[in-house]
Amino acid sequence: MTTQDSNQFSKDAWDANAEHWDARMGDDGNDFFNILCWPVIESFLAVHPDSHILDIACGNGLTSRRLAALGCRVTAFDFSPNLIEKARLRSTQYATRIDYRVLDATDAQALLSLGGQNFDSSLSNMALFDMPEIEPLFRALRKLLKPNSAFVFSLMHPAFNNPSAALLAEEWDDGELHTRYAVKTSRYMTQFESKGLALRNQPKPQLYFHRPINDYLNVAFQNGFILDGFEERAFEPEHPQNFVLGWGGKFSEIPPVLIARVRLANP
Repeated sequence: MTTQDSNQFSKDAWDANAEHWDARMGDDGNDFFNILCWPVIESFLAVHPDSHILDIACGNGLTSRRLAALGCRVTAFDFSPNLIEKARLRSTQYATRIDYRVLDATDAQALLSLGGQNFDSSLSNMALFDMPEIEPLFRALRKLLKPNSAFVFSLMHPAFNNPSAALLAEEWDDGELHTRYAVKTSRYMTQFESKGLALRNQPKPQLYFHRPINDYLNVAFQNGFILDGFEERAFEPEHPQNFVLGWGGKFSEIPPVLIARVRLANP
């Protein structure tokens, strides 16, 4: 598919999945969000009351509401009108603090309509791998963010939780039975796209756009950012397995999530 076709496929998928996604994530989120992502995102953003935050690919507004509850002003956007509708319906108590918009993160020109040097920081939770290209976003952020501002983003870990990865359980006998949990992956270095399910039983698969870690960071560096925060996150050993081979405590040595903070270098 062309980049335009891939982006349209993704938009159609997220419009189709909006109700299922909103029902599953709600206002509380899931374990990936609450345990692996949000504590680091909140720490990396280091927000203070009345900070103006840009929430990129905000989905049903889960992160936007968390930020508004901390006293921030939030401008949030997603390219799915259906998800933005869900976000607005869930955010009536924060109507004066959150401004939701329908925008495409791959359209740099449209992003610039948000205003130059208008934001104290920005975030994107589990969304950059849903975009067929990310350079337009980083290029726009150079102009949208105030000097020395940060962009915090979380990802499915590109090395261990990419579309080619398979979760395994192996059993062996040396007089005692042992079980070892592992991840097998066959592709990492080369960019590729693949259909996948963000949530089990969602109506339509979306596209994942895999990139190795260095591709994310190099795009940031080329657009004037420096890396000043980086964490890989795994569940603790006691965390339950929701599925036999789902991410949980059995995979406590393998991080399914990566969170990075890049900051605009001083001019």
